[in-house]
Amino acid sequence: MIEYSRFVLDNGLRVLVHEDDSTPMAVVNIMYDVGARDENPEQTGFAHLFEHLMFGGSINIPDYDEPLQRAGGENNAYTTNDLTNYYCQLPAENIETAFWLESDRMLSLAFSKKSLDVQRKVVSEEFKEHYINKPYGDVWHKLREMAYTTHPYRWMTIGKELSHIENAKLDDVKNFFFKHYTPSNAILVVAGNVKTEQIKSLAEKWFAPIPSGKKYERNLSQEPEQTEAKITEVRAKVPVDALYKAWHIGGRLDESYYVVDLLTDILGEGPSSRLYQSLVKEQQLFSGIGCYHLGSIDAGLVVVDGKLSKGVSMQDAEAAVDKEIEKLLNESISEKELQKVINKTESMIAFEDMSVLNRANSLAFYELLGDANLMNEELGKYQSVTLESLTKTAKEIFKPSNSNTLRYFAEN
Repeated sequence: MIEYSRFVLDNGLRVLVHEDDSTPMAVVNIMYDVGARDENPEQTGFAHLFEHLMFGGSINIPDYDEPLQRAGGENNAYTTNDLTNYYCQLPAENIETAFWLESDRMLSLAFSKKSLDVQRKVVSEEFKEHYINKPYGDVWHKLREMAYTTHPYRWMTIGKELSHIENAKLDDVKNFFFKHYTPSNAILVVAGNVKTEQIKSLAEKWFAPIPSGKKYERNLSQEPEQTEAKITEVRAKVPVDALYKAWHIGGRLDESYYVVDLLTDILGEGPSSRLYQSLVKEQQLFSGIGCYHLGSIDAGLVVVDGKLSKGVSMQDAEAAVDKEIEKLLNESISEKELQKVINKTESMIAFEDMSVLNRANSLAFYELLGDANLMNEELGKYQSVTLESLTKTAKEIFKPSNSNTLRYFAEN
């Protein structure tokens, strides 16, 4: 059970405090309710570009890292299709440094042509290195475009096209900032060797004066139900053939989420999973294969992906995957299999909760979902998954009409 206090400033900033006096450290985590799904389809990659720009200095503090390092702290950030998260960890006695830094860039980020040019180049190089020049780098561009016709999950966090970042203008960037980087669109979590009253005082001092901004109201086009199987074939200079299959699932708050999470573990999480045991170890059709889901807030995907063993035909490999899924649907999953993945999930939750940094991040995420206490209810939701619900959900997901198949061939 993760204990926390919660209060909201007049400007709409939600603040959560988790006290833990077993550590000398404190974590300051700010999550903004903006991700790649909130971008203009003609200006994608902005959420991720902003993650970089936020470290370019504010009007009053030209170098974000230097004061934090002097205070014994370190920081990082990440962007997903759903959110953007910034966090720093530092000795608890220096926590006000983090409040100073984070509030100043929320209030007065320095917009300069120089900073934009530098970060645009960094992100463009990242795009080229990981998604254009890297083997299989375009897989998720192709898979998302095939699976999603309407919802903005159809592009990746890095962006749909390199040109969108290359052509980003200073005014475009400013507009994005003032639309999304406001107290009313943010969650501040402080965890570690702190006291709630102390954090209330610091939050009032450093964040309360920031204008709330207009609350961003999300109104995204929802993906219609897929009614026929989709198949795409690609040939490229890659080491071996690869197979990717994706099926639509419900969103993060859907009751089926916990069923899907355990289902993917049974099917393809690690060497003891069904797909690995049968297709890698026994039949040696794949050199590696896995099954996972994207964990996205809106309706997401379950994915099977594997690299074929040399000399194995795509037809045989795909038929074998289909056969394993058919077995899952027609032969009952055992109580032992279910208990094994529940135990594994319980261990993983316990391990993640050991880190004060993870606890802060999780509290922010569940608050973003609508209720931070969901964090304390998750294990019970996993434990209540039944064999019947696993079979029922599997049959709903793994319909041929719900499938998207990407056959990725190595050029001879």
